[in-house]
Amino acid sequence: MISIHASEKQLNIKGKHFLTLADFSSDVIKGILAKAQKMKNASYTGEDPKPLNGKILGMIFEKSSTRTRVSFEAGMLQLGGHALYLNSNDLQLGRGESIADTAKVLSHYVDAIMIRTFSHQTIKELSSHASIPVINGLTDLYHPCQALADLLTIQENKGTFAGQKLCYIGDGNNVAHSLMIASAKVGMDITIASPAGYEPNAAITKLAMQFAEASGAKIDITNNPLEAVEGADAIYTDVWTSMGQEEENDQRKKVFSSFQVNKELVQYGKKDFVFLHCLPAHRGEEVSAEIIDGPHSAVFQQAGNRLHVQKALLSEIL
Repeated sequence: MISIHASEKQLNIKGKHFLTLADFSSDVIKGILAKAQKMKNASYTGEDPKPLNGKILGMIFEKSSTRTRVSFEAGMLQLGGHALYLNSNDLQLGRGESIADTAKVLSHYVDAIMIRTFSHQTIKELSSHASIPVINGLTDLYHPCQALADLLTIQENKGTFAGQKLCYIGDGNNVAHSLMIASAKVGMDITIASPAGYEPNAAITKLAMQFAEASGAKIDITNNPLEAVEGADAIYTDVWTSMGQEEENDQRKKVFSSFQVNKELVQYGKKDFVFLHCLPAHRGEEVSAEIIDGPHSAVFQQAGNRLHVQKALLSEIL
């Protein structure tokens, strides 16, 4: 079994911010996944069963949450620490206190900050002024903790990343961005199919392709969902309208109508494909009920894995 101290020496990320997977090597990402799997299997026998005893995680929410809040809070409790829920409307941050001042103040009270916010610039500014680690719970550009859970779920179902093809159907959003980077880092092929005008951010795509070149992974971007899903080992989708885009909902429903993951589409994937969704899901929109509730679906295993990857991450960073 691996000890906490041995793991820290191997990954060497104590005290570091976790804003995007682009900042971490393939070895570190795989190391977090390995530790998460040990913790999930209840076979983790670190030197301290409560490695975060006395540690406090401050959790700032500018966006509502189910999985992010509960998994981080439960994870801290299970590791012996404590989590403070800090709604931005309850903080002076919601009344005009600067992000910089908030970061400096909280650095005196808690051991790390997890924030779920809109603009990625907010978390960059927060991390630049905080003297403690800052963890990205979600921004408009990245969702790295979700991507770790996605990787763990694929690894559990397929046993490997090598030779696997992940297909993402839908909006080229924060989930798509983190999936591209995660896949490239671990050497897994990924194809993203989005409607014209809704493709992933060009700069992030270019960055992911650089990582893919180093790992041997292949990244394809297309506007054709049938082409994308061809031979896929894992098929992933997300809501068509994310928080903050509600005024675009009617238009997005029209644009994305041919991008639904349904029985007709998945027949082009591998027979043993696994279906993934970061949740919450809108059955009848981005995915049909027969797929998300069918035998190929691993969405609740995936949601559960948020707890394990975040416990591994927290125990390494704090």
